[in-house]
Amino acid sequence: MTLGIDGDLEHGGTEVVEAASVEKTFEGQDVPPWQGQVTVRAMVVSLVLSVLFTFIVMKLNLTTGIIPSLNISAGLLGFFFVKTWTKLLAKSGLLMQPFTRQENTVIQTCVVAASGIAFSGGFGSYMFGMSSDIAKQSPEASSAKDVKDPGLGWMIGFLFVVSFLGLFSVVPLRKIMIVDFKLTYPSGTATAHLINSFHTTEGAKLAKKQVRALGKFFSFSFFWGFFQWFFTAGDGCGFASFPTFGLKAYQSQFFFDFSATYVGVGMICPYIINISLLVGGVLSWAVMWPLIANKKGDWFPADLKSSSLHGLQGYKVSIAIAMILGDGLYNFVKVLGRTLFGLYKEFCKKKRDTISDLDSDIPPSVTYDEKRRTEMFQRDRIPSWFSITGYVTIAVISIVTVPQIFHQLKWYYIVVIYIIAPALAFCNAYGCGLTDWSLASTYGKLAIFTIGAWAGASQGGVLAGLAACGVMMNIVSTAADLMQDFKTGYMTLASPRSMFVSQVLGTSMGCVISPCVFWLFYKAFGNLGVPGSAYPAPYALVYRNMSILGVDGFSALPRYCLTLCCVFFFGAIGINLIGDVVGEKCAKFIPVPMAMAIPFYIGSYFAIDMCVGSLILFIWQTVDKANADAFGPAVASGLICGDGIWTLPSSFLALAGVKPPICMKFLSRRENAEVDAFLGS
Repeated sequence: MTLGIDGDLEHGGTEVVEAASVEKTFEGQDVPPWQGQVTVRAMVVSLVLSVLFTFIVMKLNLTTGIIPSLNISAGLLGFFFVKTWTKLLAKSGLLMQPFTRQENTVIQTCVVAASGIAFSGGFGSYMFGMSSDIAKQSPEASSAKDVKDPGLGWMIGFLFVVSFLGLFSVVPLRKIMIVDFKLTYPSGTATAHLINSFHTTEGAKLAKKQVRALGKFFSFSFFWGFFQWFFTAGDGCGFASFPTFGLKAYQSQFFFDFSATYVGVGMICPYIINISLLVGGVLSWAVMWPLIANKKGDWFPADLKSSSLHGLQGYKVSIAIAMILGDGLYNFVKVLGRTLFGLYKEFCKKKRDTISDLDSDIPPSVTYDEKRRTEMFQRDRIPSWFSITGYVTIAVISIVTVPQIFHQLKWYYIVVIYIIAPALAFCNAYGCGLTDWSLASTYGKLAIFTIGAWAGASQGGVLAGLAACGVMMNIVSTAADLMQDFKTGYMTLASPRSMFVSQVLGTSMGCVISPCVFWLFYKAFGNLGVPGSAYPAPYALVYRNMSILGVDGFSALPRYCLTLCCVFFFGAIGINLIGDVVGEKCAKFIPVPMAMAIPFYIGSYFAIDMCVGSLILFIWQTVDKANADAFGPAVASGLICGDGIWTLPSSFLALAGVKPPICMKFLSRRENAEVDAFLGS
């Protein structure tokens, strides 16, 4: 996984170059059995890192919904912790088993699986969108049948019964995808190259330096977050409210909020993503919203609440949704087309190979690496009966359990989802192998509209649609993630069984850790999901309004809103089409509609932070490209991890009732004079 924007786009354009022969470097090393790859120390390190990364992902979820790739950080930190562990044991003479690249792969797989639940679990989107806090912002559907507030018990239970189906659905296809079709899975392949390099002499030296750089910037980011906390005693206080470009620009959400997290995210995300965010913010908050606000009393009533879908809020949310759907539909059709075409080519290739095999007994030439990896990959088989039995068993449990959690989601809705889910999981996993794009939440949005419309408004269709989104999204997301991990395991000689077991263990960890971390945020920060707060959870309202539109149609929208939505829907398709037509060289200058849509609702402040991160990386690469490429991801990860982990002590302080001592606010000269006059009186 290289980049997630609301889960729809996970694409980083990773270029993978195979070395002459990687496996000859490790020729003298024994590969432990799969039980020796899933070690106790690997699981302990995975648990610690899973908590760390879940806090990071949860914070990003509840602020903007942009999740950068954490695979490199997981692999690097996993290598560092276990390598340190084994060195200490070796010095004391207690080391029983050396640290292998297969064990490193298990840790990376487990951590990414666990932290991935924080995203696919919908804590910043569909699941939190069910709550009364978000429903208050959409008064059109806020009755009891359309609301379900977060609860630790039901969230853990729901995730456990829906998060494992995707794993069992694609296990029988692992050989076809990895060995027969030789799908690239760029992220999985890049992660494998990274892990392989760690376990060479030169790679270990570089990894040590990278960890040192990560640690420095982790410390800086953590203490910077701690320092900022002292000045946030009230709403709108602190460095995060600094009017960098003036008070007028601040009111239009244009300011630098001094977030180390988003500077780090900007260093990891492609340049075009950050520029697209800024373009979207300028187009919406600097141009469109002021123009539409001037139509108050004409296009929409002047006395509406700011949260009503019949007012300016309706334009903000609906146009953002239109762009997201346009971009998602285009990429869905594109990836599906490439999937079908790829399958057709493979079918024709198999047919030709069968004919040539009849004419000649000479086997096709394979490299030493391919032969070695294929041999190891097929050694520990996972029986098909096991995956089919597992899928059916969990599906039956889910069909019985989920309607008890969501009464609006009838058992026959779930049966229909589970019948078509394996085909969609295959499409997502295959498309991800070809393009590195996971369209998990696109499939989730299809479930929102279809199940929501099927249930209808009178039967709680809004909640049914959101719950169906969660069921579908978890299946197709975990399927693509598992196949990526199989590719990583294939290239590091990790057993398919160890990959599957580590994915199951990581998913199990995530099903407990993610709800607990969200619950801590929910209880510690009372204004979760409120626009303008530290954690506005913008996608929660977007997903809820998608469900409302799916149930009620377009009747809730204000005047000309549907016309504008159509313009931006087809505009998103057109921008994508232009990007594909002009070729790869020019496409890097074409904005990404999905990224443009995010600031339409929440503003551009985080986009400015991310552009600062891009600028830092650009200057660094200009001055010293080799060091920038080697240490850039480590520096960015340190900034993200330090600021992200600061939320743990800050949430404990909030729960304990400890408040910051200072409120630093910025006033205009006129407002300052009024305050002075008031205090003087």
